[in-house]
Parts: sequence; structure tokens; C-alpha cells
Amino acid sequence: MLSAALNPPRRNVSEYDDTLTWIVAALLAIGLVMVYSASIATAEAGKFTGHQATYYLVRHGIFILVGLVAAVIAFQVPTQTWQKYAPYLFLFGVVLLLLVLIPGIGKSVNGSRRWLSLVVINLQPSELMKLFAVLYAADYAVRKGAVKDHLLKPFLPMFAVIALVGALLLLEPDMGAFVVILSIAMCTLWLGGFNLKIFGGLVVLLPLAFAALIFSSEYRMQRVIGFMDPWADPYGKGYQLSHALIAFGRGEWFGVGLGGSVEKLFYLPEAHTDFLLAVTAEELGLVGVATVLVLFAWLIVRAFAIGRQAAMSERLFPALVAQGIAVWLGVQAMINIGVNMGVLPTKGLTLPFLSFGGSGVVVNLIAIAVLLRIDYENRRVAKGLPI
Repeated sequence: MLSAALNPPRRNVSEYDDTLTWIVAALLAIGLVMVYSASIATAEAGKFTGHQATYYLVRHGIFILVGLVAAVIAFQVPTQTWQKYAPYLFLFGVVLLLLVLIPGIGKSVNGSRRWLSLVVINLQPSELMKLFAVLYAADYAVRKGAVKDHLLKPFLPMFAVIALVGALLLLEPDMGAFVVILSIAMCTLWLGGFNLKIFGGLVVLLPLAFAALIFSSEYRMQRVIGFMDPWADPYGKGYQLSHALIAFGRGEWFGVGLGGSVEKLFYLPEAHTDFLLAVTAEELGLVGVATVLVLFAWLIVRAFAIGRQAAMSERLFPALVAQGIAVWLGVQAMINIGVNMGVLPTKGLTLPFLSFGGSGVVVNLIAIAVLLRIDYENRRVAKGLPI
């Protein structure tokens, strides 16, 4: 008994990152509430929604449940298995992007052909491609580790692959997804220790390439013009941004109150998807927006910490996957937030975990499951247990 008193039993250490789980749960909860608030008027007025106020709420809730089931399944998959099938998953994603562009197979909405109709739901391949890009880039960096100090040999194959994916995405068009996938690929190679001269050249070439993309497309030019001065044409090119800024202005410190947004009443387009943060700002104010920003920053810090732990255990693939997921979610959140606040030109990117959208929510939750699996394996390796 004396021995037991002097050496009390140790508390069971969690086998996964509790903090990360609670962060994601908080983001999902905020998203569910705000999707309902932002979509009530649209749902009640729409014929295809049956004039039901809870139409988008119910569907978003179902997407979250499907995503959680998919996440539980993904968590069971060892990272070695993800690495083994990474090239095949990437190739599968390319095939899906090709199918989207085939008339009669790909579904077009608002001038963009980004979806595959699966009867019950619409699948957006570009969302899956973000996850596949993380896995493929991490696997590529590991495979090419022996030649990472060369200038072009390890870089050119990845450049060709990303150029192919970029061309398919720009044909949809979906420049937002292309920017995210390009960021994933470049940052993964950087974190993998590849020749720094390559990235020095990219700092010069990428801005020129994006400028060429903007000038080569009339609709992109119009978006940039509307971004530069939304008040010059508030009923045309600057319509979305001007109303998003009005929503932010009305919110002030604490917002007008949950459900009290005026902008969501058919003034602000895509209020429950791309511009959900603007409605959040109007109803919950600076406090609500700051809460969302802190949660995203915390999530990204935890993801990088998990990657660093894996790297310290000399598990390069899981380390790069964790960091790639951090880059993906961080860049996409930053772009969406920047668009809502008028810092960046309008892009068709949703806010991860919050915005309405089936494919995005499900894939985001699968990514978190992969991240939790890496952390689970880190903990087992630290204890000397098999993974």
C-alpha cells in the first residue's frame, strides 16, 4: 500500500491529439450554426428546396455525418498504406478532373464545370485532388530525396504533373483550387529540403505566370478590376465585394446578433458558401471573426507540430503529409478570408469546415483523420510500440 501511495498509477495518455479534435469540432459547430443562419432566406424562397428553412441545415448536417464516418474509416489506414497508393490516388484524381470536362458527364453551375453528378450528391473532384496532391507531393519528395540537391532533375517531373493538373483546373475554370494545389506542391518540396535555387526562380516566375493568366481571361480581369475599386461599379463588377464589406461594417465589435444579418437577405450572393465569413462578421462582429481566425491558426500550429514530431522520429512521409495538410487548410482559409475582407480578388473557394458544401466538408474531415493517424503513430513510436 505504501508503494502504491508513493507511486500512484499514471493517467492514461490519450492516443490522439485531443486539442486538434476539439478545434475541428468547434469549427464544425460554428459552421453548422452559421450555414443555417445564412441560408434561411434562400431556402425559404427556393422552389427546389421545397421552401423549407432547414433545407441547407439538414444537408450540411448530413455532409458532416458522412465526413465523420469517412474520417473514422480513414483513421484506420496506416500512413504506409497512404504512401503506397499515393501515386494511384493522384492518377485517379486526374481522371476525375478529365471526366468533369466531358459534356454530359460534368455538371455546369454558374458557368463553371466543376461537378460530377452522383444522383444523390454532386462530387467536386478538385476537393479530392487537394488531398491527393498532399499525399503525392509527400511521396514524391521522399522518393526523390537522393537527388534533392540537383537543380532541375527532381523539379521538372513535379512541374509537368502540376502543369497538367493546373491546365485541367483552369479549363473548368477553378483558379482557386489550382492556387491551393500549387501551394501544396511547392511548400512540400521546400519542406522536403529541395534545392533552394528553384524556389528563388519561382518567386520571380510565379507572379509573371499569374499575371499572364489574369490578362488572358476576360472574367478574371473583371474580377481584378472589381477588387481594385468595388465602389466604382457597386451594382456590377464590385457587387459581391461591396456587400461583403457592408456586412463587415455593420458587424462592428459584437455584431447585430445571430440571425440579424440583412446582407443574407438576397443582397450578398453565395452567403452560405463562399461568403459565409461576411455573414459571420455581420452577426457576430469582430469577436466572432477573431474566434474563427484563432481556431484556424491553432489548427495549423497543431498540424505543423505533429509533422515536426514525425520528422524527429525520422518518418519523413508522415511529416510532409502533416505539413502539407497544414499548408492546404491554411492557404485555403487565408484566401477565403482575404476575399471576404476585400484583401484578395474573388475566388470560388469555401472556408474549410464552415462553408456549405458536401465534397469540401467530407474531404476536410478525411484530411483531419489522416493528421490524427500520424499523431497516433507518433505516440506509439515514442512508446516503442508497433504502428
